[in-house]
Amino acid sequence: MALSRGLPRELAEAVAGGRVLVVGAGGIGCELLKNLVLTGFSHIDLIDLDTIDVSNLNRQFLFQKKHVGRSKAQVAKESVLQFYPKANIIAYHDSIMKYALIIMLQNYVSARNHVNRMCLAADVPLIESGTAGYLGQVTTIKKGVTECYECHPKPTQRTFPGCTIRNTPSEPIHCIVWAKYLFNQLFGEEDADQEVSPDRADPEASCEYSIWDIFSYLYVLSLSC
Repeated sequence: MALSRGLPRELAEAVAGGRVLVVGAGGIGCELLKNLVLTGFSHIDLIDLDTIDVSNLNRQFLFQKKHVGRSKAQVAKESVLQFYPKANIIAYHDSIMKYALIIMLQNYVSARNHVNRMCLAADVPLIESGTAGYLGQVTTIKKGVTECYECHPKPTQRTFPGCTIRNTPSEPIHCIVWAKYLFNQLFGEEDADQEVSPDRADPEASCEYSIWDIFSYLYVLSLSC
């Protein structure tokens, strides 16, 4: 049941009739889509160029194992319609000028910069949010009222979301960071406080053990965190 029934009539009508663009259907995007439709937003356009990976399943609750490999935007739409069939959700690319509000949930700094500039040019309010480790932030950006995303120079990005460099690397630095991570998993020094596994004493088994160690970390331990 939509929560808009508890809102003032004028606000409830604005919510029901407003059209919202959501950019990104990841961890924050899944939660936001649920909250938007339960609040009463019925007209939502969703953009996400990524596909679902098994590593997404522990936090992006609109996706299931059977959805791996499919479009995040399309599956998110299907999942929301299962519990709120009245919602009108469309996943596609289009001009942002027709939207009353845009919500940005992407990890890429370049994508944030681009959407920020497009919203300023079209004079469309932007809600920009993101996470980094245990930290999170959300900012409202309105032309002529607040600072924009690029009003202050951003420090050079030195860390990258694991889901980005693992699933959809788009820059050479992503591949370099991921390669260094895998190299350390294969050949990094062991913790002196840990016991040595008997399997590692066998040279013929060391390669197989290392590969299994990486597989176990990426698809078992990381999903249980």
